[in-house]
Amino acid sequence: MHLIQLLLPVYDNAGRKLDRGLFDEVREALVAQFGGATAFARAPALGDWADGDGDVQRDDVVLVEVMAKTLDRAWWARYRETLEHRFQQETVLIRATRVEVL
Repeated sequence: MHLIQLLLPVYDNAGRKLDRGLFDEVREALVAQFGGATAFARAPALGDWADGDGDVQRDDVVLVEVMAKTLDRAWWARYRETLEHRFQQETVLIRATRVEVL
């Protein structure tokens, strides 16, 4: 079993808050594909990261999680590209971890 986590930005690169409908579309697509999804959207997480120049950048992000029996890397690569376009980001972080369901 795999836990897949998507970190989606709350604001675009110009600092404008992204439309809630974008997050609803992601959740709906993941429910359709995997049978369920959890979005931690009430209190955005704060993410700090160093850019190529070493400057620290900050993102407010919504964490979306899904569980999947198998990890289809090609599907996730295509979906990541779709999200990067929709959210107007250079990179959207999607990570996967093997988990044991107790």
